[in-house]
Amino acid sequence: MANETIAVSEDILEQHVVAAFRKVGTSEDSLQAATRAMMHASRVGVDSHGVRLTQHYCTMLEGGRLNKNPQLTIEQKGPSSATVDGDDGMGHFAAYRAMSLACELAHETGMAGVGVRRSSHLGAAGAYALAGAEAGFVSFATTNTDSMVPLFGGAAAFHGTNPLAFAAPLSGQRPWLLDMATSSIPMNRVLLYRSLDKDLPHGVAADKSGVPTTNPHEAEMVLPLGGAEYGYKGAALAGVATLLSSVLMGTTLDPDFIPMVGADDIQTPRNMGHFVFAISPDHFAGRAIFESGMIRYVDSLRNAPAREGEELMAPGDREWREATRRGAEGIPVDPDTARFLELSA
Repeated sequence: MANETIAVSEDILEQHVVAAFRKVGTSEDSLQAATRAMMHASRVGVDSHGVRLTQHYCTMLEGGRLNKNPQLTIEQKGPSSATVDGDDGMGHFAAYRAMSLACELAHETGMAGVGVRRSSHLGAAGAYALAGAEAGFVSFATTNTDSMVPLFGGAAAFHGTNPLAFAAPLSGQRPWLLDMATSSIPMNRVLLYRSLDKDLPHGVAADKSGVPTTNPHEAEMVLPLGGAEYGYKGAALAGVATLLSSVLMGTTLDPDFIPMVGADDIQTPRNMGHFVFAISPDHFAGRAIFESGMIRYVDSLRNAPAREGEELMAPGDREWREATRRGAEGIPVDPDTARFLELSA
């Protein structure tokens, strides 16, 4: 059927993504970072932030909104703080560099924060928290985005979907990984469901008047995490992302962004900000105590009493299981993306 996905092996999919970026003249460092982040998302089942974004990024690169050959500039502000100027390139390049720098500084000082300015959409924030955890650090990454989510009780979009991502190393296992939007779902999932012509779950999106809808073609906003009764929690958490990524960095506030999609202007950079943080366990209880504590914590969590028929999972367990399955069966690619990347079943 026309709206069905096709399964593509990781290697083939990555080759086609890289080829698409090279075709529009993207620098190697930038395209490799973008491909790495999108492949992470597609691998673990976050398809809304996976390879389906390749076409959007290529359009913005050709239109001039994104710099094809960004030159990152780093300014260290103190022993444990620094900034990265993304030179209006793709956000993945600047965000990976920021996390790498945060880990370098935290290795010496115990903890470090790095902010990014003059950047753009970075995809799945969890990709950068994961990079920190794989380097041995407890890590955090966030960004603000253009308005897609009403305030609690609001009638118009105000905050972005503003993700919060945390990760921690887990000895002998894949890292503990939390990557969550502060909205009920990310707007990119609405766009994915449009491509698949698939109904949205109840209570996660609204039309232009703020009325909840399951029709992805009518949805123009996504509701804050917590829904109609407790959405003040998600709205406040979205503000944390804005405070760290925008206010702290002097970059664009959520309501002031040129929309990521649907705007006539694809030439003007959006000056998006990000923020990452890294903590070295060596500077606190010590590596050995931290590692044993993480194992005990996660084992206790997974083996806690569960309701009949339920399985208790630590953050990241579901994603790593999906990555294993997709590694064996292939990564599902939606029809629009398959056409753009020139993929066939």
